[in-house]
Amino acid sequence: MSELERRLAVSGHLARLEESRQSPGSWTLYVDGTPQSHVELERPDWLGFEYVRRIGHAIDLVRPEGQPITAVHLGGGAFTLPRYVAETRQGSRQQVIELESELVELVREHLPLPRTAQVRVRHGDAREVLAKLPPGLDGAVDIAVVDIFSGARTPAHVTSAEFYGLVSPRLAPGGIVAVNVADGAGLAFARSQAATLAHVFEHLAIAADTSMLKGRRFGNVVMYASNDELPFAGLPRRLASDPAPAKLVDGDELRRFIAGAPVVTDATAVPSPPPARSVFLSKP
Repeated sequence: MSELERRLAVSGHLARLEESRQSPGSWTLYVDGTPQSHVELERPDWLGFEYVRRIGHAIDLVRPEGQPITAVHLGGGAFTLPRYVAETRQGSRQQVIELESELVELVREHLPLPRTAQVRVRHGDAREVLAKLPPGLDGAVDIAVVDIFSGARTPAHVTSAEFYGLVSPRLAPGGIVAVNVADGAGLAFARSQAATLAHVFEHLAIAADTSMLKGRRFGNVVMYASNDELPFAGLPRRLASDPAPAKLVDGDELRRFIAGAPVVTDATAVPSPPPARSVFLSKP
């Protein structure tokens, strides 16, 4: 095993960092062969993966430009979004919850965070640690990012209404939870996640490219939920101008998307569907 690889103790998956030959300083993290994070060491404000850019837009819009925020990241990966927040909103306070300690060690060793970044890492299961966060974070979190994967699948226990019910009281007024949902043809899992978030939070919108929304391929749907109105007047333009354009779905169109989908509970939760291996044959 090379120094850029680490066997993860909890899942048994192999984590691997790979630097682009064409673009030195451009790194991708793979876990169990699945590309999970992309980091530009010299450009932490540039987000390479499509779904990560869509979460980045919520980070940009949740508060006035440049204003420090309090962020909680459920799932660490290569710390792409904590780096983004530290670069674009200097002075922000951030918490990262990550189950796999070996993954954190691998990333910190080869892709260290800027010294000025105020990022605290809490090790353990996202749901368990979330329930034990300091009371000072109650009603104080501006952005909560839920991007939890074991290999290529999201574990069932972080997809339920009970789980999202632990996130809701942590949000500050106007705070947003951004959820990365992976799904395939038919979008049954994504629809149920949207129904669940709409059950827990007052306001919801989702973003994906049009072919994904039509259920034609496997991919990511980013969901934005809040207890207050989402500050997204400028988001459709941002999504449309991305390298991989996406559409914002809300209002009546979102209600049609959700129609008939069940709210997920701890008793009914299942992991996200596995992608075909062919999805990842083309590396970013």
